[in-house]
Amino acid sequence: MTKTDIEWCDYSINPVKGLCPVACDYCYARRMYKRFKWNPEIRFEPIRDTDLPKKPSRIFVGSTIELFAEWVDAFWLDSIFKTVKDNPQHTFIFLTKRPGNLPKVFPDNCWIGVSVTSHSELADKWELMRNIQAKVKFVSFEPLINWADDAHNRIYQEGIINSGIQWLILGQLTPASPKTSPQIEWVKEIVEACDMAGVPVFLKNNLRDLLCPGALMDDIFWVDERAKLRQELP
Repeated sequence: MTKTDIEWCDYSINPVKGLCPVACDYCYARRMYKRFKWNPEIRFEPIRDTDLPKKPSRIFVGSTIELFAEWVDAFWLDSIFKTVKDNPQHTFIFLTKRPGNLPKVFPDNCWIGVSVTSHSELADKWELMRNIQAKVKFVSFEPLINWADDAHNRIYQEGIINSGIQWLILGQLTPASPKTSPQIEWVKEIVEACDMAGVPVFLKNNLRDLLCPGALMDDIFWVDERAKLRQELP
C-alpha cells in the first residue's frame, strides 16, 4: 500500500506485480521497472488487512499492471475481491484497458473504469462496459493522445450523453511535453459534453500548464475563482 500522488485516489496497491505485458509505449510503470531494475516476473502478493488504511479511503488497485488479462490467475482475482468485500468502508478503484474481460458484477464499494486515449477507443471500449454492473463506471482519458476532427458531434451521440458514464478523468502524457500535449479544444469539447450529460469531470494537475494561461478566462476548466482545476468526484 502506497500513499499516492495520483490525485483522484488516496492510496494505490499492487497485489499483482511484474512488468505489464500490455507494453503501452507511454507507460510510466514500465519506465520505473527498467530504471530501478525491479523484478519483472508476474507474481501475486495477497493483500493483508494490515496493508489497508484505518480510515475509509479511495484505493486504486493495480496501478502498475493490467489486472483483467490472461496473465492474472482467477484465484488471484478471487482473493482481491474477497478483500474488497471484507472491507466495505473503503472504495476500491479498478482501471482496465481490457473491458471485455471484466466480471459482470462488482461489489458496491467498487468504481470500475476503462482507460482510453482517443475517441475511437472510447466508442469501442465503452460498448463493452454497458452491461457491467458497478456502483460507478467511468472513463479515464489519460493520456489523451488523439481526438477526431469531427468529434464534437460524435461526443454527444456516442461517447458521453446517454451512455451511462458516471465519471470522467482527463490527463496528458507524463512527463508533459508540448509535443504530446492534447489541444485545448479537445479538452473543452469533452468537458462540455460531460456538463451536458451531468457527468463529473476530473482534470488532472498535469493539464494546468496547457489550460493556463491560454484558457484562463474560460470558466469551464476552473473552480474557486479559477484558483484550482475542476477535480470532481462521482
